[in-house]
Amino acid sequence: MKRLTRYILGALPLILAASCSEELDPVINSDPTAPVLMSPASGSSLVLTAEEAEKELVVAYEKADYGFSAAATYTAQMDMDGNEFAEPVEIATSSTSEMMLTYGAFNQKLLAKGLVPGEESAIALRIKSTINSAVADEFSEVINMQVTPYEVALEYPRVYLPGEYQGWDPANENTVIYAVESDNVYEGFIHVLGGSGAFKVNEGPNWDVNYGDDGADGTLEENGENIIADGVGTFQLTVDLAAKTYMLGNPLYWGIIGDATPGGWDASTPMEFDADENLLIVTADLSTGVMKFRANDAWDHNYGDDDLDGICEPGGADIPVEEAGNYTITLDFKVPGEVSYTLVKN
Repeated sequence: MKRLTRYILGALPLILAASCSEELDPVINSDPTAPVLMSPASGSSLVLTAEEAEKELVVAYEKADYGFSAAATYTAQMDMDGNEFAEPVEIATSSTSEMMLTYGAFNQKLLAKGLVPGEESAIALRIKSTINSAVADEFSEVINMQVTPYEVALEYPRVYLPGEYQGWDPANENTVIYAVESDNVYEGFIHVLGGSGAFKVNEGPNWDVNYGDDGADGTLEENGENIIADGVGTFQLTVDLAAKTYMLGNPLYWGIIGDATPGGWDASTPMEFDADENLLIVTADLSTGVMKFRANDAWDHNYGDDDLDGICEPGGADIPVEEAGNYTITLDFKVPGEVSYTLVKN
């Protein structure tokens, strides 16, 4: 009897281990059931208005069935009808069986996609179910609907870039970059003209969700080590939040040059950094003549102004200075796809 008891007690850990292994390693169904999009209904029409901007669009669906209780993330994707989701836009995410977004937020997604305000357009919607990178995503069947957006200023999705260069302030709305395609790929510029070059990428104007780079290998980790912009100048920055990667371009150190500037055409007058406004600035005595902006004391990267409208063009025309005096000159990279300048006599 004692020997039998010892056998039972010796086998018990093996039984428990097998039980735990089954719980930790669930068998995924080889043919999981995809999510089913229930609402909006296929063929429906929606006219958005500014007066109903706070009204909510409900996206409801049946969850995917993986053969076990999966902690999946569900994403509503939109594309133009007939584009076969070659360029999908994510409009909302959830871990439950429905997600909601305001008409105002949906309108922004439609405008960013290029839909014309006041005109009806055909779009396609589907639900993507994601567990992890080791398991293939599941997609619902596509539904089509007609939508009419309204005209309003376009607000691009943004991420915040607190760092030593701007006083580690995550709430600074000037030090942000944008995803102009609403595709989780954010592009813009960061100015580092001194210090360590340390910064982070934050999802909001706070420290709730922030990303760094533990291995300095171009991948983002939540709460990771500071990212370092190595060098002095203006860096082009691309952040892919979906892939959790980033890329920094080579630094360009901007200055002014021309026969109106202190150094003439022989030497650039360097610009400094205004951390509060996130722009480059220099105050200098100018004579009558012309000037341009150029980087790294070379002509590979230079800006002029073809239309004299305050918007720079690469390699553009000389900017005239019609009256001698002390001027404050700024160079601004904040607007996506646009570099602007000001030339103000003090």
